[in-house]
Amino acid sequence: MSDDKNLSAGVFVPTATGLWADRRDPREAVAFGVRAEKAGLDSLWVNDSLLTPRLEALTALTALASVTERVTLGTATLLPALRSPVSAGQTLASIDLLSGGRLTLGVGAGFPGKFGEPVYAMAGTPWPRRFKRLDETVTLWRELWTKQEPFAFHGEILDFAELLPGTPTFRPSGIPIWLGGATPGALARTGRLYDGWLPYPPDPADYAAGLAAIHASAEAADRSPASIEPALFVNVLVTDASDGGRSQLDTYFRSTYGWPIEQMEQLQAHAAGTLDDVTAKLTPYVAAGARNLVIRIAALSVEDQLAQLDPLAELKSRLSRVSGAV
Repeated sequence: MSDDKNLSAGVFVPTATGLWADRRDPREAVAFGVRAEKAGLDSLWVNDSLLTPRLEALTALTALASVTERVTLGTATLLPALRSPVSAGQTLASIDLLSGGRLTLGVGAGFPGKFGEPVYAMAGTPWPRRFKRLDETVTLWRELWTKQEPFAFHGEILDFAELLPGTPTFRPSGIPIWLGGATPGALARTGRLYDGWLPYPPDPADYAAGLAAIHASAEAADRSPASIEPALFVNVLVTDASDGGRSQLDTYFRSTYGWPIEQMEQLQAHAAGTLDDVTAKLTPYVAAGARNLVIRIAALSVEDQLAQLDPLAELKSRLSRVSGAV
């Protein structure tokens, strides 16, 4: 958990097979994580999908745990609905143990459309009431990680007459769990139930408003607003291109989502251009309260993403000075 003056920044690991120079060699993704840690970044992240060929998220984090020493390892975001909740709890606790307590979970319930219902269908999980399923799964995990005796769990979706205590996590309190999403319902649930917030609003003003709503929800639930980590998911590309990287972003978004930049810039936070440009674009988010940047490098090969690591480490240094002045 960062305090009001500290800023952390990390990057997604290229787990999608289409990013590797040799698609048969997943070690490129693991080596990337090692390089990012050496560059001075604070965290490594993986996403979770059944729609494109990629390393399974928790398998990738297990591999990274064995070759890194200090970075946080995280999911942005994990879809718990793709997994059996009890066995997933054991897997997550195992990664936390093997990493020495470095795991953070960003979780979500998916979005309507091609990135939502089809994924649930492939996993054999009902789409209706997905938010309740997510919250109950998180509650169940916390009990599995901390209970000392057999217990029952009776939710509206998940129901177990008897469960044995699960594999304990490295940290006695369990693994920090952040919620992705910025709808009014997500903001209220973050304040009541979660340890952090991981949205990607394209307007810093929306970030500030969302964080204020989360703090109000936390106070109403007798929780400390300061206990909730304010993170930001953002697409970044440092480039000297004459158009500020706009054409490169368009290519990246079309390849990743099938949508042009004009559509994506209404949906997701992004910053492209020179290091000065990117710093200026992200400064308002830091001023709004963001203290943990989860950066997805908007480049379509491991080689091009590696070239971004040193500039991103410098970006972290610059924004850390901004956060110290806020």
